[in-house]
Amino acid sequence: MMEAVETAPPVVPSRTGVWVGIAAITMSFAAYTSAMLVRESAAADWAHFHLPAILYWNTLVLLASSGTLEMARRRLALPEAAGAARAGQGLLAATLALGLLFVAGQVMAWRQLAAQGVYLATGPSASFFYVFTVLHALHLLGGVIGLVVTSARVRADGGTRALAALGSASVYWHFMAVLWVYLLVVLTIEV
Repeated sequence: MMEAVETAPPVVPSRTGVWVGIAAITMSFAAYTSAMLVRESAAADWAHFHLPAILYWNTLVLLASSGTLEMARRRLALPEAAGAARAGQGLLAATLALGLLFVAGQVMAWRQLAAQGVYLATGPSASFFYVFTVLHALHLLGGVIGLVVTSARVRADGGTRALAALGSASVYWHFMAVLWVYLLVVLTIEV
C-alpha cells in the first residue's frame, strides 16, 4: 500500500512581499500612534476638533470594497462556472471604483477641515490627523495600482499565478480596510 505524500503549498513570492510590506506599515503606524499619544499627554496646546462625518461614510465605502474584492476573488477562482469570470471582473471594477471613491471622500474631509480653519500646521492634533489620513490614502492608492495590475493579469491569463497574485493583493486591500478602522477609532478618541 502506497502512502500519499503531502506536498507543501507553493510559496507565492507576492504573498511574502505583501506580508513584509504589511509588517513595515504596521510598525510605522504603531510608531505614529505612540508619538501621538506621547505628544498629547505632554501638550497644553492639544486642541480637539470634530472629525468630518464623511469619514464614517468613507469607512462603509472601504469595507464595502473589501467585500466586493472578496466576492471577486472567489468568483474568479471558479472559472468553469458560467459567467463567473465576467462577474469577477465586474466586482474587481467595483472594488477599484469604491477605493477611488474612498480617496475622493478623504479629499472632501480635508477640504471640510480646511473650511473650518483646521490645517496641517494648525496644531499637533491636526498635524497627526493629516499625517495619518494622507499616509493611509497614499498606501490605499498603492493598493489601487496593485489591483489594476493584478486585474489585468487575471483578465489576460486567469491562471493559477494570476489568481495567486490576486490573493496577495486581496490580503493587502483587506489590511488597508482594517488599518483604516483602527485609525478612525484612534482619531475619534484622540483628536
